[in-house]
Amino acid sequence: MSAIGEGSLLSASEENNRLAHTEPSRTSLTDHQKFMAEHSGKDILSSDVEIKGSIKFQKELLIDGKVEGEIHSEGVLTIGENADIRGEIKTKSIIVFGKVQGNITVSERCELKSKCTLQGDLKAARLVIEEGATFVGKSEVTSGMSVTAAKPGSSRPEIVRHDEPAKPAFARSA
Repeated sequence: MSAIGEGSLLSASEENNRLAHTEPSRTSLTDHQKFMAEHSGKDILSSDVEIKGSIKFQKELLIDGKVEGEIHSEGVLTIGENADIRGEIKTKSIIVFGKVQGNITVSERCELKSKCTLQGDLKAARLVIEEGATFVGKSEVTSGMSVTAAKPGSSRPEIVRHDEPAKPAFARSA
């Protein structure tokens, strides 16, 4: 296993280009291309990566390693089945296959897959929990505000009432 902080983080296209120029074997390149097709456009932190600190990303990230710290993004986060995350997550959308210890706040959709474990509170506009998922904490359905626009004081959805003339409940028609 790599020591904490060692290794490199390459985007999917950079990784593909690097392997295309350094590996002459057609078999491994074909296998790699199949893998990349499944995860096209996603940046990947593989299972041998360990990070202590904050992670910020823009579009899509798949984490299959260990992370201790905060994860912030306006993108889509996938927590792989080998992942072990300890810290707060704030993102647009998340799919959890692995383990998360910490609170999750998403502005759109959260999916907890059948073999995942979440120990922490969850705030999301939409929540999908598959049978077999372990969730220990409380959940709150929110109005779909952006992650960065969420203010600490605005934990409750805004109630909007339209003024209508008051009508008596049991009024008789004349």
